Amino acid sequence: MSSVFKEKETIQLLQKLVEIPSPSGYTKEIMKFMASILDDMQVTYTQSNKGALIATIEGKDTSKHRLLTAHTDTLGAMVKEIKGSGRLKLSMIGGFNWNAVEGEYCHIHTASGKKVRGTILMHQTTVHVYKNAGSAERSVENIEVRLDEKVTKADETRALGIEVGDFVSFDPRFEQTDSGFIKSRHLDDKASTALLLQLIASIKENDLKLPNTTHFYISNNEEIGYGGNSNIPAEVVEYIAVDMGAIGDGQTSDEYTVSICAKDSSGPYHYDLTRHLVDLAKQQGIEYKLDIYPYYGSDASAAIRAGFDVKHALFGPGIEASHAYERTHIDSLKHTAALLEAYVLSPMETE
Repeated sequence: MSSVFKEKETIQLLQKLVEIPSPSGYTKEIMKFMASILDDMQVTYTQSNKGALIATIEGKDTSKHRLLTAHTDTLGAMVKEIKGSGRLKLSMIGGFNWNAVEGEYCHIHTASGKKVRGTILMHQTTVHVYKNAGSAERSVENIEVRLDEKVTKADETRALGIEVGDFVSFDPRFEQTDSGFIKSRHLDDKASTALLLQLIASIKENDLKLPNTTHFYISNNEEIGYGGNSNIPAEVVEYIAVDMGAIGDGQTSDEYTVSICAKDSSGPYHYDLTRHLVDLAKQQGIEYKLDIYPYYGSDASAAIRAGFDVKHALFGPGIEASHAYERTHIDSLKHTAALLEAYVLSPMETE
């Protein structure tokens, strides 16, 4: 297994990434940060009209390309309505359950750039008042944002600069435990993004020669279904989505290995490319799990739906409690990093 994994640097970078608010549609700040990192590494990249970054490292074979993608956009919300009480009704960005964010602190990002703090709560939170505080449905009708400002009516909230359409970001609450766990919102997919950046740094620092020209596509719209499925160079033959492995009943994925997806809700991933990943893991002692994710789609499957003629595959670190307060382990990051390096240094599986 690769020995170039830098644990301290990777965790520090991951914390920086999750602490930059970036719900889908509000990713300008994090993409600017990503561009600054690529600039520091002196890596050539282009930016799409949608804001995605595509970094490119030339390989020995410039006729058949590879592409790896991870996404920086996260779950979040927008202000749907300013209620008569001055509190906010929300509209979801991405797919999650309201109970997954109940009680979470948040920022409301106003058009002027001002950020207002708040807490996401049930309207019927107070048990001393509401008999159904525990049983009321966690729904868009009952969830609201309590602002940390002196507001009791809609006009007072608007006076703060808050309006319908403002973005709402959830606090990540990043924590690393002594036992090696990393707990935070938005590990999907900032864990994989950090690993891609570290892979690029390793290639540059160690002057690694890639067998094929390789693109690193940092997308910013994956959570709403159309991240890395445009601006794909015509020479790309293999397309890898680096995204979380889903953990739960009936799944083989865990928080300690790299999860390789054989099939998700879009259908099977490319058989030969998936087997190539499995063979690399076996050859290099990388601990992995093969899995099927029943309610899942990736930027790779989005590219296939968009009509791109590529072989597609998906792997990434195992993430517990996906689309909620997530957790993974440093071991999973290590094994994912090792498979990433093994893959980009391997001959194309068609050869």
